[in-house]
Amino acid sequence: MENENQKTATHEKKQVALISVFAAIVLTGFKLIIGLLTGSLGILSEALHSGLDLVAAVITYFSVRVSDVPADKKHNFGHGKVENLSALVETILLLVTCTWIIYEAVSRLMSGKTEVEVNVWSYVVVITSIIIDINRSRILMKAAKKHNSQALEADALHFSTDIWSSSVVLLGLICANFGFFEADSIAALVVAAIVLLVSYKLGKKAIDVLLDRAPQESFEVVEKLLSTFPGIKSFHDLKIRMSGANTFIKVKIHFDPELTIKQAHDLCDCIELEIQKHVLRCEVTIHAEPHDESHILTEE
Repeated sequence: MENENQKTATHEKKQVALISVFAAIVLTGFKLIIGLLTGSLGILSEALHSGLDLVAAVITYFSVRVSDVPADKKHNFGHGKVENLSALVETILLLVTCTWIIYEAVSRLMSGKTEVEVNVWSYVVVITSIIIDINRSRILMKAAKKHNSQALEADALHFSTDIWSSSVVLLGLICANFGFFEADSIAALVVAAIVLLVSYKLGKKAIDVLLDRAPQESFEVVEKLLSTFPGIKSFHDLKIRMSGANTFIKVKIHFDPELTIKQAHDLCDCIELEIQKHVLRCEVTIHAEPHDESHILTEE
């Protein structure tokens, strides 16, 4: 049943990531064609931006394909960290986007060349881009939360920043009609600040998993559960690591020394099942030890 659920989750993640790739192809092609037909440098720049999004979407697609491949002799804990690596790459791409936004905004403000070319196609491209990005960002984030996928979450955050970016362009077009061209560059700097904040949070999360930092929330949940579970005398050496959507938990637990091997084994099974109810997609390893009152070990 678990393998069947995992196959379904993998299929759903791949499907959502593929939709994102197709959306990126459509937007990049549309902006490139309109940019070449109108000769608009602004739209051509947006086409370049969408090209970067396409690269990010393709990286995400391949990462979710690989991340759920079962463990093998070379990768004993599976391939889940491919998702975290993908999220880190997307963070770098977000920073590149942010650098480009800041450079363009500052250059225009300092040079005074803040005029924005306005035509009907400019509005069509920007509004279409916003509608597509809103929809794919929602789809990606919904799938990311459902399957605990950091790669899909990174993709969703990436395209949510594009919504802000496109909104800034739209604001610039509207303000240009009233002669206030500087609004475009000023709003772009605000977007850059938002992108920097998102990049920091996303990058930190990816690096924490890649460096095997214990997830604080899961650690507290498991610690509380073990502290109140009937039959456990004490526990120590609780260790938790994440790999993509999977969580690996290892702990040493002291039981009544009068228990038989079978009783201790059955109790371990009950503890594992209880932990799995609270921490999704986790693998629990318990080392059972006889409790000794004269030498009580407590968790550090």
